[in-house]
Amino acid sequence: MINAVSSSVVNSYRPATSSCGPGCTCAACLQANQANASAAQKAPNGQPLTSEQVAQLSELKKTDAEVRRHEQAHLAASGGLAKGGPSYSLKTGPDGQQYAVGGEVQIDTSPGKTPEETLRKARIIRAAALAPAEPSGPDQAVAAKAQSMEQQALQEIAQRSPAQQKLASAYQQQPQLGLSHFQSAA
Repeated sequence: MINAVSSSVVNSYRPATSSCGPGCTCAACLQANQANASAAQKAPNGQPLTSEQVAQLSELKKTDAEVRRHEQAHLAASGGLAKGGPSYSLKTGPDGQQYAVGGEVQIDTSPGKTPEETLRKARIIRAAALAPAEPSGPDQAVAAKAQSMEQQALQEIAQRSPAQQKLASAYQQQPQLGLSHFQSAA
């Protein structure tokens, strides 16, 4: 989720890979995979997890991967407007490990110093908000605000006289990148 307020990745279980490669069925790989699976199926006190706890753990791992992928998509499309990396809401699983169940990336949503800069920022904000495969409700709200910000900047630019337009173009330092640029890169 994008946090519109202008303002560490946690270790999770990762199975060891063998030198043979994924899906290998040699004795050494089978033993390594069994040891990893066995380690993942124990509670912090060393007791085996119940089938209910195993199901909960599986769901937490799936959610963790989805949340991290979602937030990384926002960050990758933020065009330097992110106020740092993703922050996550964590939940402790039955195995004692921490799993991401929610997250956000704070993005600078303040207007630019000029209408052109505001237009550029609005397009980046919108692209970042819509970058994940399934934008959340808050992500869509941020995208709508960015769209409004973009429309306002376009109106300000259109109200200028031809002489003001020419002068503004001469002082513009960064090229304007359209939304399609960020959507294809995401």
